[in-house]
Amino acid sequence: MFPDLARDDVFRLETARLWLRWPRASDAAAIHRFCSLWEVARTTARIPHPYPPGSAERFIYAAREGNASGRELTLVMTPKKGKRDAIGSISLEARAGDRLALGFALAPDHWGKGLTTEAAWAMVKAGFELTAAVEILADVQVENEPSRRVLETCGFTLVSTGLKGAPARGGLVESHSFRLTRDAFAEAIEPWRTPLETAPVETGRLA
Repeated sequence: MFPDLARDDVFRLETARLWLRWPRASDAAAIHRFCSLWEVARTTARIPHPYPPGSAERFIYAAREGNASGRELTLVMTPKKGKRDAIGSISLEARAGDRLALGFALAPDHWGKGLTTEAAWAMVKAGFELTAAVEILADVQVENEPSRRVLETCGFTLVSTGLKGAPARGGLVESHSFRLTRDAFAEAIEPWRTPLETAPVETGRLA
């Protein structure tokens, strides 16, 4: 689904404060640190707790293989300033041929700063620009209000609420399902801008 451009490990996305890039073997320790935290794992469907030794390495291998095949795009978030350690991950996975599913996790030390919103906006923009996806889907646990706000800020709308599979949580969990269509994204405003800032500038006109 993803083009050759994204299938090379030099591919990366830039936001105001982050680089989103392919995970590397050298990221294993940083990934293990934040994935080992219960506050990170508990609202995800796939991160087990306790986080077994070697899981970060397996995640990196699987992410790189999936990226290279074009089936998905899994990137790590790294700060543009200071230490360049991975502080989170974000992914788009193919669903039913013409849809993508968004997922993300961020180290608690970086919560509350809007970084996930930056990364999510960059990823959905890349998803629509690099693929023919008609919509991007996302599920969040009902109790996970911060992730819900990230999605809503990026223009996602609530579709339904019900039980969703969460293997790492032992079965099914009550979750909200969201979606962002291509048309809705085309009309969306970047989360950190106001309508005035994104409005086209008219020239040669007197008030």
